[in-house]
Amino acid sequence: MAAPMTTVAFRFYGPLNDFLPRLQRQATLVCAYEGRASVKDAIESLGVPHPEVDLIVVNGMPVPFEYAVQPRDRVAVYPAFTQLDLPWALRLTPPLVEARFVADAHLGRLAAYLRLLGFDTAYRHDVADEDLAERSARDDRVLLTRDLGVLKRSIVRRGYFVRATNPARQLVEVVQRFGIAALAQPFSRCLPCNAALAPASKAHVAPFVPPRSRDHFEEFSRCPACGRVYWQGSHYARMQRLVEAALAGG
Repeated sequence: MAAPMTTVAFRFYGPLNDFLPRLQRQATLVCAYEGRASVKDAIESLGVPHPEVDLIVVNGMPVPFEYAVQPRDRVAVYPAFTQLDLPWALRLTPPLVEARFVADAHLGRLAAYLRLLGFDTAYRHDVADEDLAERSARDDRVLLTRDLGVLKRSIVRRGYFVRATNPARQLVEVVQRFGIAALAQPFSRCLPCNAALAPASKAHVAPFVPPRSRDHFEEFSRCPACGRVYWQGSHYARMQRLVEAALAGG
């Protein structure tokens, strides 16, 4: 005997519609399933990755990802709220203790820009998808990617699909999405290494600084990991403008 068909109505809200075909956005989608299906699997089958979902309401009641959809269920799926303070008991993602990220291989410039703002951002250009997902879960880092397949891996608890393609716009997008502008500590982290910088005396770094810069600057920082020395040189004004634009919302 064939398994009974389950007909379920879905409605996606806010930026979750970005993952739907254009003609299905902002509309009620009626889908049929044969046999048992979790609401998480049903949502992802429609193209929406689970880390982007923060609240699922079925027939007026919040449910977990494991909920098995029932015939004639009406499912409302919400992204993370920024303007509405909901009890965490209703939300599917626990509060973020620290703004830490891991970026996929295609987001190297975004990773450097997040480090420029002082955010701990892991990045390697040669990392495999499974290692990205595992690092995100193990270290409780938000996985930043433009690859939906990576984001849909079951081990990923925190993740975000970066919509913009321009790195400066990506930075604004991530800062706004996670509401982290007030947490920024610009110029406090090494851009290539991600290590926190330490103050360094002019005498200590003198062998590594061009004579002209030694004459014009008094404040220096050094990366304890790679030894790179930082000061407010010719690129500082451009980087400062990037920081100000990102923290002001672009």
